[in-house]
Amino acid sequence: MSPTLVRHQLPHSGSTRCDDPPAPTLSRARTRDWAEIQERMLVPLYEAAYDRLGVGPGTRLLGLGCGSGLALLLAAARGAQVSGVDADESRLELARERLTPDGMPEHTRVVSGGLEAAAPGDAAFNVVTAFHPVGCVSTVEGLTASLTAAAGLAERGSAVVLGGWGPVERCATAGVLRVAQRLADPPGGPVIGSRGWRPSGRDDLEDLADRAGLRPDGSGRVACPFGYADLASAVRGLLSTGLFDAALEVAEQRQVEKELAEALHPYQRADGTVWMPNVFRYLIARTR
Repeated sequence: MSPTLVRHQLPHSGSTRCDDPPAPTLSRARTRDWAEIQERMLVPLYEAAYDRLGVGPGTRLLGLGCGSGLALLLAAARGAQVSGVDADESRLELARERLTPDGMPEHTRVVSGGLEAAAPGDAAFNVVTAFHPVGCVSTVEGLTASLTAAAGLAERGSAVVLGGWGPVERCATAGVLRVAQRLADPPGGPVIGSRGWRPSGRDDLEDLADRAGLRPDGSGRVACPFGYADLASAVRGLLSTGLFDAALEVAEQRQVEKELAEALHPYQRADGTVWMPNVFRYLIARTR
């Protein structure tokens, strides 16, 4: 495995932000919350896509919005050569810790630069993943540009995996995320909620693929329940996604946390754990 991790300005994808980064201390805390609480909720999505594509030895994978690197780590465990880009340096630092631990061979390489710096030296990518594109309306153009650039670094006919929320009626977390939408757009206040969460449209992934010049080649749905040890962990995990950042620009953090906790109460079980069933969707597209 020769992982390459690069800081690159990407639009929001669940592991990157739509707006400017938070203060360093807060950013580091949320990075840990993402990595320790929230990121694992999406493992079924990663594994389903990897199974479908047969990711393994011979796979040269580029992860857009790789965050703290769990999806890359799972691909590397299958024998893939992995590279990742993300806008959040604190998450990249954690990804480096995961993917380049002490004792790794000298050929393991971690670089800093633009998207082109993530390209393998001897061959183009044959799989590109963007697991978290849906959720921030204002970033569609930016994500389209990133996908187009990534496709230019891939072999013709390579798989590009796009992921996002499934139908609202099958995502219990959608009701909780409406708190973010409501707080970000208070009556009479500035309209900034377009940078926060919004429900997914039926053809969002297909539209994104079309914008990026990709050819759809199949899709699937995966159960990704969100489960937490307690209410406090659920609040921390959801805040770490970045989907509440627009709300936090308008409302005090204490208010956001209070209303989020109230919205989570219906999903808290007798033993104190929080459980929300969700369905995520992925699209396999191909480079032309």
